[in-house]
Amino acid sequence: MLQAIGLTSAPRRDLPPAVDDLSFQARPGQITALLGAAGAGKSTALRLMLDLEPGRGVTYFRGNRLHRIAHPAREVGVLLGDVPGHPARTVRGQLRMLCAAEGVPTGRADELIETMGLAGLRDERLGVLPLAMDRRLGVATALLGDPQALVLDEPSKGLSPRERGWLYGLLRSRADSGGTVLLTTGDPKEAARLADRVVTLDAGRLVADQEASEFSRTRLRPRVAVRTPHAVRLADLVHREARAAQRSVEVVTEGGGLLSVYGSTCADVGETAFRHGVLVHRLTDETGDTGTPPPSTGRSSADGGDRRPPGPEHPAGGAEHRALDHDAAEHPAAEHPDRLSGLRPMAVPRRPVRYELRRILGVRTAALIAVAAVLTSVTVSLLLARSGSTPLPVALAAWPEFLPLPPAAFCAGLIGALSFGEEFRYPALASVRGTVPRRLGLLLAKLLVTGVAALLIALLVAVVDAQALRLAYGGEMTELPGYWPAPAVSWGALSVGCAWAGLLAAGTFRVTAAGVAAVLAVPVVVAPLVQKVLVVPSARPVAGLPARLRELAWVRLPHQLDGWLTSGARLVAQPVGVALMLSLSVLICAYVMTALRPKARR
Repeated sequence: MLQAIGLTSAPRRDLPPAVDDLSFQARPGQITALLGAAGAGKSTALRLMLDLEPGRGVTYFRGNRLHRIAHPAREVGVLLGDVPGHPARTVRGQLRMLCAAEGVPTGRADELIETMGLAGLRDERLGVLPLAMDRRLGVATALLGDPQALVLDEPSKGLSPRERGWLYGLLRSRADSGGTVLLTTGDPKEAARLADRVVTLDAGRLVADQEASEFSRTRLRPRVAVRTPHAVRLADLVHREARAAQRSVEVVTEGGGLLSVYGSTCADVGETAFRHGVLVHRLTDETGDTGTPPPSTGRSSADGGDRRPPGPEHPAGGAEHRALDHDAAEHPAAEHPDRLSGLRPMAVPRRPVRYELRRILGVRTAALIAVAAVLTSVTVSLLLARSGSTPLPVALAAWPEFLPLPPAAFCAGLIGALSFGEEFRYPALASVRGTVPRRLGLLLAKLLVTGVAALLIALLVAVVDAQALRLAYGGEMTELPGYWPAPAVSWGALSVGCAWAGLLAAGTFRVTAAGVAAVLAVPVVVAPLVQKVLVVPSARPVAGLPARLRELAWVRLPHQLDGWLTSGARLVAQPVGVALMLSLSVLICAYVMTALRPKARR
């Protein structure tokens, strides 16, 4: 059972709310359609139900609020628009990545590929999928957790009749197996043909809540469509003749010279127009729409009655509304349905490390960046070593003075920036809850994966550069000095720091460019400022710091540790190292302030 009670969107400036006091329910074993024209509030209603948009009201999924369900994907499957996946990712890779996000077995992806008829496209990239196959993939994404309820926003829009038939059959089988299906549509005929119950909206308000059979009988009535430049005169003539003949005829002025005549025929309307010399441009029989006119519509009926559509004041499903009120009274959480609620924080992926690994390995971007880092570093390293005066660590890092960062460190920062930047550009996690999570679990997983990737790039670049130098200039060029551990540690720390700076900046500002800018700002902007501070003469040197630290230790430390401490102090004292630490500290604070801070609920 899916119950929506008092849904009202947040008011917009000088505009009424998109959804206003909407209450309805979708029963298990049935397909419920939210019907309305464009702008009626259908999509907004779904987003309010899923806590994706601030507003008033409550929604229960089998008696529970969504944010209190431990595994939301096992309770409700959601399809809001197209699949928000990276165009270079394969169908199978997309589903396997989301399996990790939802905490379901990987085999579920292959099972749904077969069920959805995507077996022949499992290795195709998302960017080349036709609309029909993309929609099938979206339905497969909604079904990953085998949910009890499906919430779909216009799933058949743009599909061919054949694909619509396939989709209708899938949704019907889901409902017949006891599931709850809620979908939106703007086509009254589709709603009557597919749904068991039709909830009609107009301007964000409930117009009717009816069984499909009653909807077809009362709202899908045959009509005569007439277009004439004398619409008002013809409407009055048809109305008077119907009253004289004691026939129940309703005439609706649609605007633009169009009349909709209910309860009459083309012959009767045409004869009336002919007898009174009224010019007619169009005269045809049609099946009417929802019968909800625009605000400027005028109506008249031959029997003089007010034929308003069933709505909140004249509900067609009064028993249903009474049942909703009774159910609301049984839920203590519904005692304040009019309280304005903020957006609920998204749950992190169930298996964040596995999700991040599949995300970064599912496309070739990271591999191409690593290859570019190696090729650029080898070229720069060979050019630097030609002079014979370049120190070996500088040659291996391929870091000339005119470059703000070595190629490997910059590429590591780019991978970090893309880690969050691609989440916001292609929000795969938004297919479930509508926005990209920036919670602690996902952040730690991204820090771990990008850190390991940065270390691998740094190691690969150093090894390949060493082999290139050995091959080009001989083995004496690559003999390691005795102090090699300190440069190695600083090299790895620089790469990881750049990767994390790009990651945190992109996560804070939600764009890859911000991450790249933060990486470049460390040596270009922050390091010169730090250097100005460090070059100030000091009257108190820190010489002898390892010995003083040894005196504070409770246990006897080996003398070899003095060299490591001295190397670490020198590393931290470097302008780039200090600038990187300061930048990371600022970015962590900014990320905490913008992402991890709990939002106040009003």
